[in-house]
Amino acid sequence: MLAVAVPCYNLLHRSLFLTFTTPANPHMPRTLLALAAGLLLLGHSTLAQLPTYQARPADIEGAADGCAQARIKDAGRVAYASLNHRHKMARYDVSFYKLDIGLENNSRTVGGAVRIKARSLVANFDSLAFELYPTLSIDSVVVDGRKSPGWRRAGGDVTAALKQPVGNQAFFNALIYYHGTAPNGNSAAIGNALNSAVAGTYGVSTTWSLSEPYNAYEWWPCKQVLTDKADSSEVWVTTSAVNKVGSNGTLRAVTPQPNGKVRYEWKSKYPIDYYLISVAVAPYVEYVNYANPVGGPRIPIVNYVYNEAALNTFRTEIDRTPGFIENYSRLVGLYPFAQEKYGHSMAPIGGGMEHQTMTTQDGFTFTLTAHELFHQWFGDNVTCGAWEDIWLNEGFASYGEYLSLGQFSTALAARQWMDQAHASVMTIPSGSVFVSDTSSVSRIFSSRLSYKKGASLVHMLRYLLNDDEKFFRALRTYQTTYAGRTARTRDLQRIFEAEAGVSLQYFFDQWFRGEGYPTFAVRWNQVGQTIYLQSTESASMPTSTPFFNTEVDLSLQFTDGTSRTVRVRQDQPVTGLALSEGRVLSNITIDPEQWILNGTGSVVQDNGLVLASKKATAGVPLTVYPNPCLHQLRITDMKAPRAQAEVRDATGRVVVRQAVAGPSPVLNTQLLTPGIYHLRLTAPDGSVAHARFVRAAE
Repeated sequence: MLAVAVPCYNLLHRSLFLTFTTPANPHMPRTLLALAAGLLLLGHSTLAQLPTYQARPADIEGAADGCAQARIKDAGRVAYASLNHRHKMARYDVSFYKLDIGLENNSRTVGGAVRIKARSLVANFDSLAFELYPTLSIDSVVVDGRKSPGWRRAGGDVTAALKQPVGNQAFFNALIYYHGTAPNGNSAAIGNALNSAVAGTYGVSTTWSLSEPYNAYEWWPCKQVLTDKADSSEVWVTTSAVNKVGSNGTLRAVTPQPNGKVRYEWKSKYPIDYYLISVAVAPYVEYVNYANPVGGPRIPIVNYVYNEAALNTFRTEIDRTPGFIENYSRLVGLYPFAQEKYGHSMAPIGGGMEHQTMTTQDGFTFTLTAHELFHQWFGDNVTCGAWEDIWLNEGFASYGEYLSLGQFSTALAARQWMDQAHASVMTIPSGSVFVSDTSSVSRIFSSRLSYKKGASLVHMLRYLLNDDEKFFRALRTYQTTYAGRTARTRDLQRIFEAEAGVSLQYFFDQWFRGEGYPTFAVRWNQVGQTIYLQSTESASMPTSTPFFNTEVDLSLQFTDGTSRTVRVRQDQPVTGLALSEGRVLSNITIDPEQWILNGTGSVVQDNGLVLASKKATAGVPLTVYPNPCLHQLRITDMKAPRAQAEVRDATGRVVVRQAVAGPSPVLNTQLLTPGIYHLRLTAPDGSVAHARFVRAAE
């Protein structure tokens, strides 16, 4: 979706620099170790030749803050179609958009024709429903060569009657002729859907689009439904010959027109969502560089910058783009639009927007460029299927900043980025990654939740798998499975469950739909060559998410200067374990590599811990039925009002984790294979109950 707008404006005007060096740390995050190892194996010229980037403070803040704030600062209303009109638009499927319009670099005046090629999904398709801002005039609507006898408008909802109905599954072509001036109500995610302004520092008048989330209709007639991507698109813009026009796909021609005009003709053969179709018009200077990803073609990166002064200012940052593309292609699959291009169009946008194949940015900074580019995979190639799942776009694009800092800057810079992301999330404990109110643009593009907590969720999925090969394979599978389409969180969940080999419903209940974060209090004692550990978890939003079932790393430091990291399963509020260890323990650090979103914990030495850790593991029998069961297992005597259920198979492997609650809690066993299982219930107070049951054959 719209590229998480960088804290771009601030980034461009920060003069303070920090120089980081990679610390000699034996516990360097496996993320960064894997990336470094991959770089050595890759041996590709662009990656190998890039100098280490000295991260700035704004890079540690990341692109999300500025991007999100810029997008929501003026958004005052929601502009999506009425429910009834959306039902009408569901009667056809778009296959192709062609915009043939006129624009200048100093005006929001727009007009021309938009062609919609679509397929009817009903037996008697007798009217065409689309969206267009009410102050834009419709000159005519022509479907399959027949002019519409009339149309009805209600706000932005337009319904045009067809002179002759279209049959079920039949394709039709609609031409909508229109003209007018795009509104100036600052209703889109960043200001106006079509805007015109002078880039202050460079004095260049520019007109550009930014349609996310619901605002493409403010400058062209369209169907604003995320799940209905067009299979291909064309954007033709006629403008004064002094201008250049940036848009999606490849530039097929620049055709002279009467009266000193030219027509830029862009075409893309890739599926595209309505809000990713874009224009940018200015007397640009063109600068092209190239990426050479392993296993792919040479990819041109077409940059439209304001003028030579802007190019001189930003050339170094622009030149990072090829390396970013090559690295992302190595990690999550070839750049998805490799047969066309990537590029940038400059505009005083207040951040960035990931328009497909040609991002719009107001400047070039390390994290902004990395963020918007990663959107080409997460947001453009695979688009969130509903705004509730915007983290699939923004959380991953933000994580792209972290990956790029780890690859091209230092381990410390990447770690500081993640620390800052976690600190931002925890400034307010409430709020879920899931967007419950999609009428609020500010909530959709919450820097704290959609961007930073979304990126933290991605990072924790990586930690959960504990295997970078599996993690990046899951991302590649996600990209290939849903390429050119939309996906929901449940789709990503299924892919990660296949890699994990267990249900991850508990994880997404906690971190996607849940609120808050855990904090760990660790007590320890050493008796002879045995170390006793006890970890007590508390939740920041217990009324919403009372417990986080997770693993957590504990780094044990010894008096001889050595250390050891143990991974503890926090599957109940209080958990304990004993370790054999001959070295003398001096201190413990909780989650030393910041894998988990968690509050500032505490570590205390407790000489009476031995009995406490034994007590924490006690449990009582539990009654369940039917036993054997099929799709459901009922629990009759659970003492607590709610608990966390964990099911292990005969080998001890966890196969189900699920929250259960109520007077007659039910465990979902539908996905289990026939066999014997062990059920363990952990209540919020740490008490444990258990039972054995049999999953019968169907």
